[in-house]
Amino acid sequence: MKSKRKGIILGILILMIVSMAGIGIYYWYNGTYFVYTEDAKLDGDLLKINPQISGKLLEFNIEEGDVVDKEQIVGRQEMAGQPDSNLDTSIIRSPIKGIVIKKQANVGEILTAGQVLAYVVNRDNIYVTANIEETKLNKLREGEKVDITIDKYKNKKFTGKVQSIGEASTATFSLLPTSTSANFTKVVQKVPVKIKLDSYSNVKLLPGINAIVNIHVK
Repeated sequence: MKSKRKGIILGILILMIVSMAGIGIYYWYNGTYFVYTEDAKLDGDLLKINPQISGKLLEFNIEEGDVVDKEQIVGRQEMAGQPDSNLDTSIIRSPIKGIVIKKQANVGEILTAGQVLAYVVNRDNIYVTANIEETKLNKLREGEKVDITIDKYKNKKFTGKVQSIGEASTATFSLLPTSTSANFTKVVQKVPVKIKLDSYSNVKLLPGINAIVNIHVK
């Protein structure tokens, strides 16, 4: 009876040791061959639609979600005080071919030159921005393969490559002032890494959606 009990206890101990070893190997393997983060999101180069002159907005023929072509006329301003030769300056055009993701003006408003009326993004050039801890940056190289999971499409796997590694931490662009207090707590900084998607046909990717990345570093 005692020998049977000892055998059971020994078996449990062996199982625990094997399980712990397996977990250790798993974390060692992933820490050695991959850089993983959930601090990532889809991104895109947002371009602004701006008026060239100040004046009343007479027409603004776009809505959020509309697709526009480069140089497409999307609005028109009042020409008060402007010579007829400057007619083109009252025309509002889209700077790129893309999709309108934010509209910030309406007909009848008085605009100033350079005011942001809307944002347009090229949906064919969506990429991933992953914020990687500074302690892991030495492992990264441009061109390394990346496995990507996008929250909106959890059952679909995406791949990409590291396109560029940021030259400054995300904290550099923070609007909050740097603390000069004596109670300083060191915080690991993160640097944005741009990841180009290999392909994303038949899916609608939107800037700002969360993603998870696993970068192959070996």
